Amino acid sequence: MVMNAARFVLHRPELVGSLVRGDAKLAELMKGSARTLPAGHVLIEANTEHEYVYRLRSGWACRNRSVPDGRDQFILIFLPGDLFAVKSLFVTRHPDRVQLLSESVVERLNYQQLQEAYSHDADIANRCIWQVIEEERRLHGWVFGLGQGSAEERLALLLVDLRGRLVMSGAIPEDSLTIEFPLTQVQVGEQLGITPVHTNRVIKSFRERGIAAFRSGEVTIQNFAELRRIADPLMDSYERSAAQYGLPGEERA
Repeated sequence: MVMNAARFVLHRPELVGSLVRGDAKLAELMKGSARTLPAGHVLIEANTEHEYVYRLRSGWACRNRSVPDGRDQFILIFLPGDLFAVKSLFVTRHPDRVQLLSESVVERLNYQQLQEAYSHDADIANRCIWQVIEEERRLHGWVFGLGQGSAEERLALLLVDLRGRLVMSGAIPEDSLTIEFPLTQVQVGEQLGITPVHTNRVIKSFRERGIAAFRSGEVTIQNFAELRRIADPLMDSYERSAAQYGLPGEERA
């Protein structure tokens, strides 16, 4: 897996060396902890104490929240290379569940060991803080989309975001238009904040218009330019300018 400066979104230039070193140091601390776990495995139960911070080496995971009447909302989707549950460093209880969406290879580190390293190593501290900031950026964008975006715009943004992040992590080639997509239609609706019926309607519309086709655990983007056009109102300024959110050779604003 590629771990380079490009994946540290909007970092200050003077911090790039520290972020790259921090990433390598965390990898060393987590060395030997990798486990292969099945889709659906719950890493963190909601409203429970938890002692670990994780890195996803392969596969997909999510943070989500559900209520007794069956409603469920995806909060964040984690992709290969993501560090998550960093809040274990600071809080005793996690309010939301973290579970795997596909078979995944996951590394972990006890918060006490990370706390010790965090306190004495600025590179590790910077890497952890950057991850929290990046999650905040994604959440701000998604809150805006949920409040102001149409269902089509949200789905387009989801696909552009996932593909861009997979390119940045080195999980897929930069010119790839087919990506792994382990979410069911129900889970897509839980991410987009719409009903399963509405989700089916939007996915069908994308297929019929030759924008994107969902099949057998993957999605193929058939018309990237149109997908970007639909997603554009919900994209932040970074996403509109970053090469990873476009195609190779495409002129960016």
